[in-house]
Amino acid sequence: MAIRSVREIGDEVLTKRCKEVKEMTPRTRQLIDDMLDTMYEENGVGLAASQVGILKRIVVIDVTGEDPYVLVNPRILETSGEQTGYEGCLSVPGKTGVVTRPNYVKVTAFDADMNPYELEGTELLARAICHELDHLDGHLYVEKVEGELQNADQLQEEGE
Repeated sequence: MAIRSVREIGDEVLTKRCKEVKEMTPRTRQLIDDMLDTMYEENGVGLAASQVGILKRIVVIDVTGEDPYVLVNPRILETSGEQTGYEGCLSVPGKTGVVTRPNYVKVTAFDADMNPYELEGTELLARAICHELDHLDGHLYVEKVEGELQNADQLQEEGE
């Protein structure tokens, strides 16, 4: 397992659409393990393969710090409701912005063993799923920000 370097805004790889995973290889399994290690090391709640420079449709998400989800070739089946709140990204360090996302999301994906499953999420999990799946299509949350990007440290000082 290894910590990989997180690509930052301005890196062209973050604007590219990721390719579907056809089979689980030892190399792809290692990528997933490295993505989990990197996400935890960087104190993130999610990470897409493109954020570590690999154009594969893989994301890892853990909003609780103890129950990670691996989503290979994820696809949104259903959304409902709405939530608006501050969002950040490991690829846009030190910044945050207000984004509106669905409050409920249902996705289908494969796990690390290529077994299909469905995942439903609300609130933070729904936000994280939508945010990470945007990465797979070459989009960053900054495209959806309502108003201006804020300095994340400044918001913490203001108590938000």
